[in-house]
Amino acid sequence: MPSDDLLMMVDGMGLVVEWSRPAEELLGRSGEEVVGRPAAVLVTDTDPDPGQDAPALRHRDGHPVATELRVRPVVRPDSSVLWAVHRAADSEGSPTDGTALLEALFARSPAGLHILDADLRIIQTNTAAQTLCAEPAERLLGHRITDVYDLFSPSRVDAMLREVLESGAPAPERPEAAHSKARPGRRCMLSLSAFRLQDPQGTVLGAAVIVRDVTAVHAARDRTRILEAVRDRVGQTLDVVATCEDLADSLVPSFADVAVVEVVDSVVRGEEPPLGSAARGVPLRRAAACSGSRQYDVRAHPVGDVRSLPAPTPYSQSLTDLRPRLVALGPQTPWLEADPARAEAIRAGGAHSLIVAPLSLRGMVLGLVSLYRTERGAGFDEDDVDLALLVASHGALSIDNARRFTREHTVATTIHQHLLPQRPASQTTVETAHAQEFGESGGGGWFDVFGLSGGRTALVVGEVSGQTIHTAAAMGQLRTVIRSLSALDQEPDELLARVNDTVNQLAAERTALPPGDPLRREALTASCLYAIYDPFTCSCTIARAGHPSPVIAHPDGSVEIPDLPKRAPLGADEGLPFSATTLNLADGSVLGFYTPALLEARPHSLEILRQTLAGADRSLQGLCDDALYRLRASTTHTDALLLLARIHPFPASVTADWPLQDSLEAAATARALVRRRLTDWNQPAETVDSTELIVSELVTNAVRYGRAPRRLRVIRDHVLTCEVHDSNDTAPRMHHAHTVDEGGRGLFIVGQVADNWGTRYTEEGKAVWTEQILPDT
Repeated sequence: MPSDDLLMMVDGMGLVVEWSRPAEELLGRSGEEVVGRPAAVLVTDTDPDPGQDAPALRHRDGHPVATELRVRPVVRPDSSVLWAVHRAADSEGSPTDGTALLEALFARSPAGLHILDADLRIIQTNTAAQTLCAEPAERLLGHRITDVYDLFSPSRVDAMLREVLESGAPAPERPEAAHSKARPGRRCMLSLSAFRLQDPQGTVLGAAVIVRDVTAVHAARDRTRILEAVRDRVGQTLDVVATCEDLADSLVPSFADVAVVEVVDSVVRGEEPPLGSAARGVPLRRAAACSGSRQYDVRAHPVGDVRSLPAPTPYSQSLTDLRPRLVALGPQTPWLEADPARAEAIRAGGAHSLIVAPLSLRGMVLGLVSLYRTERGAGFDEDDVDLALLVASHGALSIDNARRFTREHTVATTIHQHLLPQRPASQTTVETAHAQEFGESGGGGWFDVFGLSGGRTALVVGEVSGQTIHTAAAMGQLRTVIRSLSALDQEPDELLARVNDTVNQLAAERTALPPGDPLRREALTASCLYAIYDPFTCSCTIARAGHPSPVIAHPDGSVEIPDLPKRAPLGADEGLPFSATTLNLADGSVLGFYTPALLEARPHSLEILRQTLAGADRSLQGLCDDALYRLRASTTHTDALLLLARIHPFPASVTADWPLQDSLEAAATARALVRRRLTDWNQPAETVDSTELIVSELVTNAVRYGRAPRRLRVIRDHVLTCEVHDSNDTAPRMHHAHTVDEGGRGLFIVGQVADNWGTRYTEEGKAVWTEQILPDT
């Protein structure tokens, strides 16, 4: 050791942990003999002189050593304390009537020390022990440790002391709960350790017991554990009510016997909470209440109840100045008259201590947490108030995160719902029904059904990655792009290629955002399936990008899932072309399109969907609902969508199809055929005249510039469609003829008379079509 006068180091249990060379020379004992043994073995067993306070140190050969000792504490890195025993410089060879070590242990040590005889009765005690017991020394002598300390488990301590006497092995520190003698009515935590005392011949003399009050240490440790439990549990969900429930559950029974969490009602809906103090009358929703025992489960109001707080009470005052309140409850508490319902619950539950802490964040008032202790335990103190504030701060942050998510989710869901078709356009040859379930986390699933030229129908199902407002916005953009491109009569694979370009462009715009924008880190991809049903051929042409194949239920009861070419989602940019597949279907077949989330809740869900759609003769909406009931769990995380379409051919009574001869007389023949058919369909004269003009111009163009074979088709549906087909794939162009030009006005006239017109390419060539809105529609 660095100091020449240092003899030894003694730990809190009285064991020698270090032994110096000066000590060897003074007492004639080596370190191997002393280290690890109680310091009491160094004390003489002779009776001290009348003036001595304690026995003297003993040499190895048994004679007492006259030297004066000084003791000082040494704090180790782990915060434990050792006692350094020094020999006084001016005491060498001088007589002494007691050692400073024993004087320090008995007069100055902060730990209580009791010397017990072989019957475990107290024969000597120090000043600290008298303070712990709140009794003078003369009233402690002759009693047992379990008598002078009001221990919760006295038998366990008694067994520990007897084990020390019998085995000689020191008992390390162990915590024991007790009723405080210094503060009646309060619980305290004592740390007890013991070691055996014996003479040089090995005769057991008794035991030494060291007692320390570690109530504050344990309380601080408990508060840290409670705060860690709150931080680990609260904030794991983005639901306001669930977050409040987690907050209440994490505080009972470790911190309070009853916990009640109330939040401003608008916060539950995701709206902005009030700034500053809450105005009187602001409605609070009781979001959560937790009781550690059914005996104390007495509530003033049920969970879910919404009402304003009466005033003045600690609750209203805490919301007003955003400061906590520590309240001792009793029969004469004056403010209880202002809130009779709570007063009755407090009396019935036996609550005697209350902490009210506001849930506030950045100057916003979110709510209130109320913590009660009942007759079972001690009341709260100021340290508990500090802990309650930390808990309320974390709870407020978690609740606000959930509120912000709720608000964003509500906005995203509202946008999503308004961007979806509320009622798909009715098609003569396609019956549709859909079922959609919005999940907790939202999503970007969408569908669309709309008519195309020639009586065809487009069916679209897709899903955009993400769960935010930006996801809903991207979904609306893609839906608009698909609608716009479909007007150009593109095939499904060509259309998806163009949509893929759009997704790549939108993704590039995201990456160009400023680094601090969170949208920059949100990847943009989307799955999509695009199908076109042609009622004249009863065929369906389908292309997909990262989306599952549809389920097809045939009228004979069989169900199949076609093996369509796979392609990565839109925006994946793998460079591979899109492919389209044409399926021939029977009248009454049902196509089932869905988003992947529909099948995620249950095992074997695809087989369940197949079995459900096998009953295709039922109503489509009934099939949709039945599939949703069977496939979805009670709680969903993402949007689930199912779109069913039952297909039919066009009725022969509303269509007409004629071949055209390869001569200039074809226009006159076409006019006569159209006039006769429209008259049979009871169309007004102005419709007949305008249609004759349109057909005349279209057929004349086909005869002059097209190639045989040619044919004319007229369809009476929601609009009147005229189509002229030929085998030339060169599209006509509208010219603006000059005044002196003899031709070039045909398509210009068609464009003026028809409500819509265009060109569609087919395997045989092209079809130039027009649409007119019928007067009765």
